[in-house]
Amino acid sequence: MVATQQLDDHIRDEGSVRAALRSPRRLKTEVLAGLVVALALVPEAISFSIIAGVDPRVGLFASFTMAVTIAFVGGRPAMISAATGAIALVVAPLSREYGLDYLIAAVLLAGVLQIVLSLLGVAKLMRFIPRSVMIGFVNALAILIFTAQLPHLIDVPALVYPMVAAGLLIMVFLSKLTTAIPAPLVAIVLLTAATVIFALNVPNVGDEGELPSSLPTWVIPNVPFTMDTLSIIAPYALAMALVGLLESLMTAKLVDDITDTHSDKTREGWGQGIANLVTGLFGGMGGCAMIGQTMINVKVSGARTRISTFLAGVFLLILVVGLGDIVALIPMAALVAVMIMVSVGTLDWHSIAPKTLRRMPRSETSVMLATVAVTVATHNLAYGVIVGVITAMVLFARRVAHLTEVVDVAHPDENTRIYKVRGELFFASSNDLIYQFDYVSDPENVVIDLSDSHIWDASTVATLDAITTKYAAKGKQAEIVGLNASSAERHVRLSGQMGAEH
Repeated sequence: MVATQQLDDHIRDEGSVRAALRSPRRLKTEVLAGLVVALALVPEAISFSIIAGVDPRVGLFASFTMAVTIAFVGGRPAMISAATGAIALVVAPLSREYGLDYLIAAVLLAGVLQIVLSLLGVAKLMRFIPRSVMIGFVNALAILIFTAQLPHLIDVPALVYPMVAAGLLIMVFLSKLTTAIPAPLVAIVLLTAATVIFALNVPNVGDEGELPSSLPTWVIPNVPFTMDTLSIIAPYALAMALVGLLESLMTAKLVDDITDTHSDKTREGWGQGIANLVTGLFGGMGGCAMIGQTMINVKVSGARTRISTFLAGVFLLILVVGLGDIVALIPMAALVAVMIMVSVGTLDWHSIAPKTLRRMPRSETSVMLATVAVTVATHNLAYGVIVGVITAMVLFARRVAHLTEVVDVAHPDENTRIYKVRGELFFASSNDLIYQFDYVSDPENVVIDLSDSHIWDASTVATLDAITTKYAAKGKQAEIVGLNASSAERHVRLSGQMGAEH
């Protein structure tokens, strides 16, 4: 079944690429989308390189190799992978303490780990991420995209503000008039032209860092191949692998929802691993799916195929190596305006509307807010998702635990009492079960009917053993009946093995 689905996805991907190549209109959309993404990638890659403590070229080359490679091996068409802030935060301590060679070695190991984890089925864990966490993830992303623009709006020339406003107005009104050309591209071109023609003194891309003047070359990290080296890079590589997989799979799911299409998450996972291997071999800092740029590509520009992803990488290399002098002139105000529009378009406004919040269960809102709060506080989407999932699990367990009850249902004779237990029995709900029986006053024979419940774990078996033991200590017999097949199998296998004495 899985192999059939993967084959169907592959055929559909190839068909969409061929259809785009045959359609001038669709191809134009893909090409222009790739160009807009490439322009937005330049300052982002430079800033992430600074965070990671490496030369800007390391982040730019990583973005090029990641985008081009994932276009061929990834499982989610039109998704953008490149150097990211989350990965930069993970590798920064390693880079500062041990240098670039150890960083590259960690990137290579992270790629191997991502391939292994994906083949072991880590993508299947996506099913355990609740919708409220996904909404929190999206809203936190929108906030982070917006706050990342604030440094470009503080202590800058006054002229920056009307330029940002002009960029926003161009994108808002042009998108209503036509979608033939991506509005962000028009805004970038017009504002850059105005900056050059009128010699405006505003911060530009060139101020962010030096652009490379040569192509990336093959690199083998100059580190000793010893266990000591492995002990240094392994923790960082594992963190990179997990953070990269989580962000990539979450982004893939988000694009699935936007485009109403299915993608192969396992392929996306090992594709990210291959992309990181290629990136490491060309001296890049590693990366994963870029959510902001993916939203520019898919939601703003309307791209739907691998063509846009591939061209984003190709255009990025052409821009920074071949046209670096021109790219350096792009005012940061134009790119800030683009990212603000992405932030506004990414936020799930419906989820924070007062009407929605009043209707939504408080537990769901709490999970969403926990995801947002941790993500914004740590600037790490992976941490926010993990905390959100844990919060959802705890609240779900607490809610289900309160649905369990013990009812005295019958007295067939003076020596027999029948109890019925209703609800799901697991560690949270079964702990109090032992206190809901009258061991002193009950007759000699007690029947505990579990036909309306289910045993989920060893804690429940231990609790049932404790109940029968307490009755036995009073000289009474407790019989457990009504178990379904799964519960009976678990009870028979574990009963008497759990140390039920309390």
